Formats: sequence, C-alpha cells, structure tokens
Amino acid sequence: MRGSAPAKINLGLVVGPLREDGKHELLTVYQRIGIADRIDVDESDRLAVQGFPQDTLVRGALEALAGVAGIEPRWRVRIEKRIPVAAGLGGGSSDAATALRLANTTLDDSALHGVAARVGADVPFFLRQGPQLGTGDGSDLEPLDLPQDYWVVLVSPRDVRKESTAAVYRAFDERGGADGWEQRREAFRAVLRDVRRPRDLARLPPNDLASSPHVATLRELGAFHADVSGAGPTVYGLFHHRAHAVAARRKLRRLGDTWLTAPAWYG
Repeated sequence: MRGSAPAKINLGLVVGPLREDGKHELLTVYQRIGIADRIDVDESDRLAVQGFPQDTLVRGALEALAGVAGIEPRWRVRIEKRIPVAAGLGGGSSDAATALRLANTTLDDSALHGVAARVGADVPFFLRQGPQLGTGDGSDLEPLDLPQDYWVVLVSPRDVRKESTAAVYRAFDERGGADGWEQRREAFRAVLRDVRRPRDLARLPPNDLASSPHVATLRELGAFHADVSGAGPTVYGLFHHRAHAVAARRKLRRLGDTWLTAPAWYG
C-alpha cells in the first residue's frame, strides 16, 4: 500500500500556559500544502522502517497501533523523504499518520485518532481532510471552511540553526509568553469567523513561538500574509497570483532552500 504524506503550515499559532500534563494550551490553524513524502506499507514478519534512518515517529506509531489493536507489529515501511526535516512543516508527524492509515485494518476513526494523539499533538490532523483548528495541545480538531485559492512560497533559511521544540517552548515560558492567553485566543477566533477571501488571512496573529526577519522580506515581495510555521525555522508567504509567487521565490533563493506550492485538501 502506498500513500502521500503531505506537509503543513500553521496559519497563526497562539500559545497559552503550561498544562498539568506538561504540554501547552494552544490555538492554531493547520493547513495542508502540496509538498509530500511518500510512504509504502506492506505486511512483513517484523516491523522494519527503511529509507529514513532518523525516523522514530513512524516506528512508534505502528508499535502503538499494534498494541491497541492487540496484534504483532508486522509491517515493512519505506519512507521517501521530500519534506525538509525539522523544519516546522510536520513531515515526521505526517509520515506517522499516513503509516497508521495504511496499516490500520481494525480501529475505527475515533480509536485511530487516539493512537495518533499519543504519538504527537499534530499527528491527528493528518488523518483529517481540509484545514483544521487545533485546540487543547493541538490534537483537538475542528474543521474550518477557509479559502484555498492562493499560492505558497516556503523558505528554509540557511543562516538559522534549528532549535529543539522543547527549547522553543522553554524560551516562550521564560519571557512570559502566555500572558493574555484568553484575550489572544478569543481575538484569534474572531478573525477566523470573518475569513471569506484569501486576503482575510492577513489578519491572523503572528506565531507566538518563533519569528524571522524573512517574514518582512516576503511581505515586501508581495505576500499578503507571511509567518514562521510551527516552531520554525521555515518561513512561508501567501500570494494571490502564481506569477508573483514565482518572482518572489526567485529572489528568495539567496536565503536558502525554497519551494512553490499551494494548499492541499487531503493526502
């Protein structure tokens, strides 16, 4: 069995206080985009994950699936990576979700969601269709009706060292980033209620966890909305017209690796 494991961007990320379970409250819009890894899952006499030696999420997800389903984890998985690693684009989580979907033959949607949430907070998103509002630790999902007619330029800056997600959250706590959580959360929801056209996405709040000077560069090049995705370091810009996105990407290549893509609904 073969499946596509698409990347995501976060259209806004508002972060709140630390919870008793050690995770943070947050509010974010997950938007799937058209860059994807490829996952092959076949029956085997044991669990083997090939193609990406650094993988831990796919293996952990399938072990968790087998445990809940009461079966042995007997799958051979091959990962063909196209999404940049540790970039804030959810590649590992998407790989895990796709492997779960392909391997599962016994669990219903609710049970599979539970397995996915145990693997990572954004893994359940990749089991859903369309953009989703993530709440709680990010694994509680609500479908959103958002415009999908725009272009996305991604930049992975070569001059930025990727910090661990734990370090990014620690820095957030140390600077008192959770202050005003309730007001910021409600302001985010208010913006979402009024989104009708792509340009309305420009009113979404900036990422609470990460910032980049390249966001301003993308706006200068014509992006109507730009931000850092997840914990970074990838920066994205949204463009109304493909020609403008292509021109911006051309100028941004001096900063690092770049991609031109568009929103995707599923897989």
